[in-house]
Amino acid sequence: MKIGYVVNRGHVGTDALLAEVAARLTARGHRVAGLVQTNTDRDDGCRCDMDVQVLPSGETFRISQYRGPGARGCRLDPSMLEASVALVSRALADAPDLLILNKFGKHEAEGRGHRETIAAALDMGLPVLLGVSPLNYEAFHAFAGDMAEEVICEAAKLVAWVETALGANNRAETGQEGPALYL
Repeated sequence: MKIGYVVNRGHVGTDALLAEVAARLTARGHRVAGLVQTNTDRDDGCRCDMDVQVLPSGETFRISQYRGPGARGCRLDPSMLEASVALVSRALADAPDLLILNKFGKHEAEGRGHRETIAAALDMGLPVLLGVSPLNYEAFHAFAGDMAEEVICEAAKLVAWVETALGANNRAETGQEGPALYL
């Protein structure tokens, strides 16, 4: 099974895009497991708060730490990231159709975070759709190898990629041939 990914090259917000794709796929009857992120601007001039929603439960919680004005560096709360890993891993036990993750980030690049969740979904034969930061692009490709396929940063293209991947999964199970993936 392949991994579809989008790269935020500054012109599109992948968090909002992947949340929209998850909502569209759910509305079309697909069982989506994973995590989407929402960023909320702060009134005090500090960097935004980062919240994640676990799919399909809808549970939402903050994964960023408030470090005060002028703080630099990573704001991710590692304990909350690990909590999200546990919740998404449990969602995989409910036999979803696919996995969507907001990001292959620094923790995944270093062998932590949702890396094992991605591997588990692939072992289950699920399509995986995620965002990749340009900062972690090389580490992502070292992890994903030839399973990774970049998809155009448009909701309709991402939905089509997932539905084609799901169709390919069904054809593989039944031995039927189908149309080639278009993007």
